[in-house]
Amino acid sequence: MSLTRLCVFAGSGDGRHPDYREAAILLGRELARRQVSLVYGGARIGLMGAVADAVLDGGGEVIGVLPGSLVKSEIAHQGLTELRLVGSMHERKEEMGGLADGFLALPGGLGTFEELLEAATWSQLGIHAKPCGALNVRGYFDQLAFLLDRAVDEEFLTPSHRQIVLLDDRPDVLLRRVGEWEAPVAKW
Repeated sequence: MSLTRLCVFAGSGDGRHPDYREAAILLGRELARRQVSLVYGGARIGLMGAVADAVLDGGGEVIGVLPGSLVKSEIAHQGLTELRLVGSMHERKEEMGGLADGFLALPGGLGTFEELLEAATWSQLGIHAKPCGALNVRGYFDQLAFLLDRAVDEEFLTPSHRQIVLLDDRPDVLLRRVGEWEAPVAKW
């Protein structure tokens, strides 16, 4: 699969450990090096801002998608290639998903988890055939991997659908795996 645009979900904070921000920067640099455009939530803060700035610093394209209501809170990144304003968080996810060839998550909170798992669910249901992955910085997504493996063990998730969510702690390896990913047969 050829990746031209990748949607990255990420925290609006930097997290406790500096490794999280450094990983966001490394991912952004790797995207720019590979000439893969970034699609993301449009904020200038946290890991979202770090990955966007790294892509921009590397000469890459960055498209932000932000609900208009969040512009007033002054978190919008003003230096992007393009900032698209939408009416709601639902519209934001739909717009980002339509623009991207795949999805990655950096560490983050509830929104990041929800976005990654919704994208994976859409893949499972055949709504799209796009890879999903998470950059497992400092083992951040280890418990998610455990939960997904448990879902397979308990027969709530097939082994082929477990492979929808790819994990790695190295941006270059994760991007390679995402680019090589093949969609499983849809659930229904």
